[in-house]
Amino acid sequence: MLRRAPLGLLGRIFAILLLTSVIEFGVNTFLYERASEFSVREDEARRLAEHLVIAEKLLAEAPAHERPALAAQLTTGRYVVNWGLMAPASPPVTLALDEMRRQVLAWEPALARTDLRLRLDAPGKGGVVVGALKLPDQSWLRFSTVEELRTWDLALGRIVLALVPAAAMILLGGLLLRRTLQPLRALTRAADRIGRGTADPVPEGGTNDVRRLVRAFNAMQTRIHRLIAERTEALAAVGHDLKTPLARLKLRAEAVRDDGAGEALHADIDEMQAMLSSLLDYLGGEEDPEPAVKADLAVLATTLVDDAQDRGFPASYVGPEHCEMRYRPIGMKRALGNLVENALHYAGGVELSLHERGGSVILCVEDRGPGIPEAHITEVLRPFARLDPARSRNTTGLGLGLAIVSRAVEREGGRFDLLPRDGGGLTARIILARR
Repeated sequence: MLRRAPLGLLGRIFAILLLTSVIEFGVNTFLYERASEFSVREDEARRLAEHLVIAEKLLAEAPAHERPALAAQLTTGRYVVNWGLMAPASPPVTLALDEMRRQVLAWEPALARTDLRLRLDAPGKGGVVVGALKLPDQSWLRFSTVEELRTWDLALGRIVLALVPAAAMILLGGLLLRRTLQPLRALTRAADRIGRGTADPVPEGGTNDVRRLVRAFNAMQTRIHRLIAERTEALAAVGHDLKTPLARLKLRAEAVRDDGAGEALHADIDEMQAMLSSLLDYLGGEEDPEPAVKADLAVLATTLVDDAQDRGFPASYVGPEHCEMRYRPIGMKRALGNLVENALHYAGGVELSLHERGGSVILCVEDRGPGIPEAHITEVLRPFARLDPARSRNTTGLGLGLAIVSRAVEREGGRFDLLPRDGGGLTARIILARR
């Protein structure tokens, strides 16, 4: 099934102008050509009527043996005339010219008594006018036109010529509309960038309505960026202030003589630090100040695997030794690190692989843990989502790990999928396009 190509505002206005202009000029030209052709046929009918009246009178008065020669003399460059005793037979393909017969009789009413017959011979090929009329002695005067009858065509050349000014008007109107809608296109680009980095005011221009819209948008994005900046500053201040008492608590936990209580305190403090760190990573990274640089993704993957092995976890890497591409190193390290830590926490081990396919780089982080039910995959990607039934062990943090991964991959223009692994477990797949 064919789908209509989407049209923007400029495209729709352009199409409307084109459609209305084509219809207007086409219809006007059609009617003009019809009217001119009608007057030409009136002339043809008058000339034919005059010729038939003269031929009928001369042949009717001449003796029968002289009529064939007289008919040859009445033949002109426009009409062929002959005489015969029998009425002409109609060919299989014919078209009666009733309107033309009426016009001929209107010019010469005397021909009404002659049983005048007119037809268009071979109408599919343009055709000639063929006819006959009965003489007083019941013989027949037969005639035909030399030139083909001109049909009522649309005179394509004239239509094209008439459409040239319309096309010029449409082009001029399209250029003017494009200039008029330019502020709206700038507004669309700015709306797509809103919330990313600093505010980018849109220059005011266009009609009064467009100017008011641009002015309101600039004020809105200024307020949004101010709110984001204030929240980021508040989060940074809170994070800095909380890290100090947490550090002091950790030092005091070292002095607790009860080993069980000390370990519990350390675990609680570590969890609080992890929660604070993930919250700051998620909420503080919305402005994306990190630029994309050329870095080695394979080295990043092997570094994370080596770190997991140093901590005593079974971890492996399969892929090339080097894979240089442009990406945001800090954001991608945080995202890939979250996936590796999830695998270590829930499965006790991780398998990381990297391979290239076409113009894409594919990273897979796999484990043999309890996995995530397919019905909950969309839910687990939402911020602060916790699926305790899907994970058999106690979970820590605020449920922001996968949301941070999803945002980091989206910022790179890539794709992030969670897939059930054959034989049990989970496959986290990141697909990045080379830039």
